[in-house]
Amino acid sequence: MSSPTLEQIINFLLDTPMFGDLDANELSQVVHIMQVRTLAAGDVIFREAEPGDAWYVVYEGEVDVVKDAGDGRRVVANLGPRTCFGEMAILDGSPRSATVLAKTSVTAFRFPRVEFNELLGQGTLAAYKLVYQIALVLVSRQRQTTSCLVSLLKQDAPAVVRQGLAPLVEHATVAE
Repeated sequence: MSSPTLEQIINFLLDTPMFGDLDANELSQVVHIMQVRTLAAGDVIFREAEPGDAWYVVYEGEVDVVKDAGDGRRVVANLGPRTCFGEMAILDGSPRSATVLAKTSVTAFRFPRVEFNELLGQGTLAAYKLVYQIALVLVSRQRQTTSCLVSLLKQDAPAVVRQGLAPLVEHATVAE
């Protein structure tokens, strides 16, 4: 896997929904802070509970999002090209909520939190457009999670499971 050229990066970003609303100047600002990371299958991109120092977009390959379930690791998502991950850390600075591993050889674009926050502090439209797109991604994921929780509640699950899920569903749907 070779590093993409600047032309390939720009074409990729223009075809990626997260960046589709950016004009040439805005895209240039974002590419300026971006780092290209190449990883081998099995490499850890970041671990659960680590400080959130960047968000990523998969250029090539696949990554697994993994949670420690107490009785072992569980893959909770598999992400491929044009998907982002690690974006929650950009917004709230909290520690990582999951571990992300390279499932295959991966090329990913890394957007460091400090530099991204500098773009926000400068009032660049590019940064605000990306925050809006990140919010849309998070809303979509929240809706999917709520839908899964509701589905679990409807199943013939033990009462203790239903009782545990009910407050989560109530809390998740309050803002809708």
